[in-house]
Amino acid sequence: MDNWLYEIMDQFGYMGIMLLIAFENVFPPIPSEVILTFGGFLTTTTSATIALVVASATAGSVVGAIILYMVGLLLDAERMEKIVGKWGHILRITTEDIHKADAWFDKYGPWTIFFCRFVPLLRSLISIPAGMSKMNIGLFLLFTTLGTLIWNVVLVYLGASLGANWEQIIDYMEVYSKVIYVLLAFFLILLLIVFVKRRKKV
Repeated sequence: MDNWLYEIMDQFGYMGIMLLIAFENVFPPIPSEVILTFGGFLTTTTSATIALVVASATAGSVVGAIILYMVGLLLDAERMEKIVGKWGHILRITTEDIHKADAWFDKYGPWTIFFCRFVPLLRSLISIPAGMSKMNIGLFLLFTTLGTLIWNVVLVYLGASLGANWEQIIDYMEVYSKVIYVLLAFFLILLLIVFVKRRKKV
């Protein structure tokens, strides 16, 4: 994988990093953690700078986020209501649930976008509900950029700091991801339990 990444980044430079990250956001071929830390490592062996690697990666993330935001616009609340109206009885979901979720995202959406940029998997997917709720595009871009920028700075800097040992970071990130996945699964189970109990009371 190292050689493949090196060839793309070496041939296309910062544009290669931007394209890799953008593609990873929409259809992840490899984790962004690998691209970012490897990009940091390249700053120790090439003329690449940390600032421009971070800028390129952030631009790529924002491009990918916009694409998924547009996907969310196509799956707006009205279309979801039609789907729920037809199939919701199977999952015990009503159009009222859609409106509640939409209202919740309208209220807490910006900070949800920001914090989800630090969560594996959700980093990309969170852009879809943002589009579905028609979140203000300026606000969406602001919180997306801020969260992504912090994530990119940390990983690129770590890659540059460890140099040839940059792959050690990937091991730690795998542990981090597993912990996050367990916490998410636990949280979703709790939400499901609360949801079912409320349904039974109705």
